[in-house]
Amino acid sequence: MQTSTSKRGPRDDRPLKERLIARALEAGFDAVRIARPDAAPQAAARLAVWLAEGRHGEMTWMEGTLERRGRPVDLWPEVKSVVMLAMNYGPDENPLALLDQRDRAAISVYARNRDYHDLVKSRLKQVARWLAETTGGDVKVFVDTAPVMEKPLAEAAGLGWQGKHTNLVSREFGSWLFLGSIFTTLDLEADKGHEDRCGECSRCLDICPTKAFPAPYQLDARRCISYLTIENKDHIPREFRKPIGNRIYGCDDCLAVCPWNKFAQDAREIALQPRDDLRAPTLAELAVLDDAAFRARFSGSPVKRIGRDRFTRNVLIAIGNSGDMSLLDIVRTHLGDASPLVRAMAIWALGELAPDEARRLASAALANEEDEAVIEEWRAVE
Repeated sequence: MQTSTSKRGPRDDRPLKERLIARALEAGFDAVRIARPDAAPQAAARLAVWLAEGRHGEMTWMEGTLERRGRPVDLWPEVKSVVMLAMNYGPDENPLALLDQRDRAAISVYARNRDYHDLVKSRLKQVARWLAETTGGDVKVFVDTAPVMEKPLAEAAGLGWQGKHTNLVSREFGSWLFLGSIFTTLDLEADKGHEDRCGECSRCLDICPTKAFPAPYQLDARRCISYLTIENKDHIPREFRKPIGNRIYGCDDCLAVCPWNKFAQDAREIALQPRDDLRAPTLAELAVLDDAAFRARFSGSPVKRIGRDRFTRNVLIAIGNSGDMSLLDIVRTHLGDASPLVRAMAIWALGELAPDEARRLASAALANEEDEAVIEEWRAVE
């Protein structure tokens, strides 16, 4: 979005920044701060090192946007100020409690209702339009998928700080914030950056089931359950399957244990509160969804973006970890699924729940299988 207009509303004698913040809060944001576009000069170098080490996995689009991500002026040379806005999506219950209910599916808190990209972007546009109409300045809005390093800019603007889990932490909202930004040609008063308040705490690092943090403030996405269950389009490596547990879409562990969450409030926005059918759905009901049913069930949810095959892959891993023998019939039906992703994880789940049966079926199955990855799974259970 880019807007430039001289249209003005009713007179308001308050300073522009004060009016901007008030307008953003009215639109549904919970915090607003302003940074200079060059306020995070170290971000580009850190990102370059991270990419060079291959820790981004299959997220190759990040390589092509490195320069623009590291320098907002390369994304838009005319930008003079970056308005950083945050929306609280704090849960109304501890998401870690669901991990003990192995017959249930754990969906990351942020994905239990509407896709936040749509919600945040629509509200960014409201605020940006008001700013343009009020001042005549030019504006552009960005949320998540754009090549903007939101977390370093949010820290520079004073919304919070990047914690040891690499996510933004706020003294008011803990680790539960969605971010968006408005770039503008207006020269707005910048806020002071936020200091790191993690101290000696390492709870977020210690709890990670797959040891995805090689060091504080560093993430290896290739080991992260959120990456593995969402961004990863291939088979999930064997070493990570048992640690995944019943997490079928994302992982909240490192966020949920942050001590600063004690100051957070539940999300006030209805669209960010969990849908009842996504709070703790059973693995049995999710495993039988065909493509049409999957699309209908997750309409409007970010879960829909990964597609039925990757989703079912994840659910079958959770079933393999469940120890629930009543799910065996569902596993068996997926042994002949059209998708190699699904067939492979059905074999793994069968091997976990009924290893003797898996061994009995392996010889005949190998004679009829052509996919190399699926063949490898059958050989692993022989």
